[in-house]
Amino acid sequence: MTTEGENPQKTPPPARSAKRALVGRLSWGLADQAASSVSNFVVGIYVARSLGVTAFGVFSLAWVTYGVVLNVSRGLATDPLVVRFSGVSDASWRGAVARSTGTALGVGAAIGAVCLVTGLGLGHRVGPAFAALGVMLPGLLLQDAWRFAFFAAGTGRKAFVNDVVWGVALIPAMVVAARVGSVAAYLLAWGASATVAAGYGYLQSGIRPRLTDARGWLREQRDLGYRYLVENVSLSGAGQVRAYGLGVIVGVGAVGTVRGAELLLGPFLAVLMGLSLVTVPEAARVLRQAPRQLGRFCFLLGGGQAAGALLWGSALLLMPGRLGELVLGGVWHSSSQLIVQITLSVAGAGLGTGAAAGLRALGAARRSLRCQLFASACYVGGGLGGAAVAGTAGSAWGVAAATVSGSAVWWLQLRSALRERHHSPIPEVRTA
Repeated sequence: MTTEGENPQKTPPPARSAKRALVGRLSWGLADQAASSVSNFVVGIYVARSLGVTAFGVFSLAWVTYGVVLNVSRGLATDPLVVRFSGVSDASWRGAVARSTGTALGVGAAIGAVCLVTGLGLGHRVGPAFAALGVMLPGLLLQDAWRFAFFAAGTGRKAFVNDVVWGVALIPAMVVAARVGSVAAYLLAWGASATVAAGYGYLQSGIRPRLTDARGWLREQRDLGYRYLVENVSLSGAGQVRAYGLGVIVGVGAVGTVRGAELLLGPFLAVLMGLSLVTVPEAARVLRQAPRQLGRFCFLLGGGQAAGALLWGSALLLMPGRLGELVLGGVWHSSSQLIVQITLSVAGAGLGTGAAAGLRALGAARRSLRCQLFASACYVGGGLGGAAVAGTAGSAWGVAAATVSGSAVWWLQLRSALRERHHSPIPEVRTA
């Protein structure tokens, strides 16, 4: 806005201002994901080097289980938040965040209790790991919910700072865990540092999570929340079924081998896991401000992810074996055999996330649910079928083929949804 005496030429045009704002928000999103990626990568590498392949396989099973629970929380609590409360008034956002974070906290407490009881009953190597995960789930899920909330408000800087706080708190926690030297100790250290960041999220926002309003939030958002729940759980559940099945067919060491290869692609996998933090709110803004640009936005997003993954994978293929051993220790020899397959999987998933963001922004929950169920079925079938035929390498090839096929389905559904909207535009996003 100009005032008297100002030179109007110094004020950027609205389109340019909007583009700068978009670049700024995406930049904070990338910075936040970089901080998250570094933390997750360091934890994985530290555990792999300290515990060996078998113990790292146990850690990976707990990690995959956390991924399932995280997606339950996102589907019920924070996915509806970013779809319906991105770019709305502050009062509307604050009320929604209080209910959404309360829901995430409730999901963590409920499922955490189940994990704790299950872990105490299992015993042996796996039991203590799941018990430790159960204790830490409320803090882990609340920290993730703050990140969604900040990106919905367009304040990605706060999410970045929150992840930095987690990373700083993680350093002394991991030092203590290394002295104990068990999987459970590392999981407790990881979760405790996340809980510190969750507490800091309350200080950043000044919003108290309202656990008592969780039922009301679930009722208000049931048209999206339950579909997103099924969609998210089918995604992470497929990974869990594949991990457990691979452990049965090939052995627990194979789970550690696959996880080690995924760690080498860690920056991109972490971005894909949390991509909706940035892309869904931005896609929702594009839909409100320039609906016909949504398809282009999604294509640039997905294509950029896929290209980045391919470049990173190519660099890994050229990495000297000595450097790989320095990073992964004894896990490197077996994991390095899967770099090509994992790279193709991540590239395919990256391409698909562009279309997924578009379907989320459109509120086309039925279409996105169909896509995810198809992709998850292919993932499980390819991963376990490949394992039965050709062991760990066969499983990785099966997953790569499944991911590329699933990406094609996502884009076909987005194209159909955009055509539908252009022919009969119906507002699908509520803000109150």
